[in-house]
Amino acid sequence: MNLFEVIKKRHSYRGAFTDQTVPREDLQKIVDAGLKAPSGCNAQTVQFVIVDDPETLGKIGQMHEKNLAIQQAKAMIVCVVDRDPKPVFEDLSFEVEDCAAAVQNMLLAITDLGYASVWIDGWLRREQRAEKIGELLGIPEDKVVRIVLPIGVPVEEKSQPDKKPFEQRAWFNQYGGTA
Repeated sequence: MNLFEVIKKRHSYRGAFTDQTVPREDLQKIVDAGLKAPSGCNAQTVQFVIVDDPETLGKIGQMHEKNLAIQQAKAMIVCVVDRDPKPVFEDLSFEVEDCAAAVQNMLLAITDLGYASVWIDGWLRREQRAEKIGELLGIPEDKVVRIVLPIGVPVEEKSQPDKKPFEQRAWFNQYGGTA
């Protein structure tokens, strides 16, 4: 697949996974794609924990009542950032942006390798789930789990939902412009 095919094919997958494991070689390729993402002032602040231990995956999976992807994941990538980000440019930090860029690269790599995933963020911020996962994974207290990507081979083929057309969301030279 070329880049534009991968972008078009990528979608959020919350369904069931097959029993097929995700080889560490593929997990390393996926995280390496995240490591190569742009980073504010090249500070490279985001860190990753790759989870492929079935017992640990099971403990995380039990935390979600509905999302089959979390419950049945054969691997997870946990994105970790500083709890209190340090400025890297004047008084600004870019950890959230850095994390987002890394996750997008990894989602594209996941799709290219034939796996599926979903960006888990808001769920982590409820009921202290980020802290519970952090404790389970031995993440230091000055760090926080920001995003989790459950990964596996999807049971069913799904496609990207319809997106609004270009003309409704993008313009040349002026917001809402026609020329």
